Amino acid sequence: MKLHWSPKSPYVRKVMICAQELGLAERMELIRSVAAMLKPNERLMQDNPLSKIPTLVLDDGFVLFDSVVICEYLNDLGGGSLFPTQGADKWQALRWHALGDGLLDALILWRNERERNVPLKALIDAFESKTRAVLKQLDDEAQALNETALSIGHVTVGCALGYMDYRFGTLGWRGIAPRLAEWYAETRTRPSFHNTEPVDG
Repeated sequence: MKLHWSPKSPYVRKVMICAQELGLAERMELIRSVAAMLKPNERLMQDNPLSKIPTLVLDDGFVLFDSVVICEYLNDLGGGSLFPTQGADKWQALRWHALGDGLLDALILWRNERERNVPLKALIDAFESKTRAVLKQLDDEAQALNETALSIGHVTVGCALGYMDYRFGTLGWRGIAPRLAEWYAETRTRPSFHNTEPVDG
């Protein structure tokens, strides 16, 4: 398998955490790929016309797009339990995944906006308001996160928090969500999280 990959992308990090948790990381060849919004990557587009990462090319040439699709494929391949299949655990995992992915989407749009020559203050304020609201929601659910087996929901929430550390250090999110911060402090000690911390380069 070949994975179009970057050490900075939180969506790629989701895939790498799942791969490590499932014992599949060594089966993936990593292809360093840049996916800039304003500069489509022609090489990447040969596999993914959206020019987005992560993109996974299977050994038979079949290509999977989007982090959650790739993570679910790896979970099936590795016989894992990151995607509960029924009952309350299934819906909780998918709900946390949606909340974490939505937070990541907002953070990336926020970062793009703040790097414009003339950022639109109304947009910046809206992104910050949504981020704080999500953090407070997750803070209220920190005990449930702690008491539930690791799932795609935990992975995605953890990636969003790691991205905030990487790109939004001045936000001080731990002061907004102290119980969530305690959960994350423990979760990030897992080898899969520790080994995939975002880095420049």
